[in-house]
Amino acid sequence: MDENDIGREVVDAAIAVHRELGPGLLETVYEVVLFDELQKRGLVTERQVPIPIVCRGIRFDEGFRADLIVEGTVIVELKSIEKVSPVHKKQLLTYLKLTGLKLGYLLNFGDALMKNGVTRTINGLL
Repeated sequence: MDENDIGREVVDAAIAVHRELGPGLLETVYEVVLFDELQKRGLVTERQVPIPIVCRGIRFDEGFRADLIVEGTVIVELKSIEKVSPVHKKQLLTYLKLTGLKLGYLLNFGDALMKNGVTRTINGLL
């Protein structure tokens, strides 16, 4: 599976979780249920993965955590808010740059329809 195949599975799983639970729950609820759904689909998924920052040759492990990383290649950042703002999209792009990964998804479970809450972000060309 390449990043795009994994991404399609992530979006499909998110839609299934959203259909089952609906909008408006806490982000952590969607995180644990989506994590479980992705694992059931056979995808190796990690939760709350630390993303270090290297500045002036010093590594800092504090600061950032990716909600999910799927198959070691796709970052998934979850929100459960009324409206996604540009800062949320920048956050995901920053995570991609810091990790060197190429593909990420910002999933807003607060939207009435999950398809409207999906933002695909790339770091370079796929």
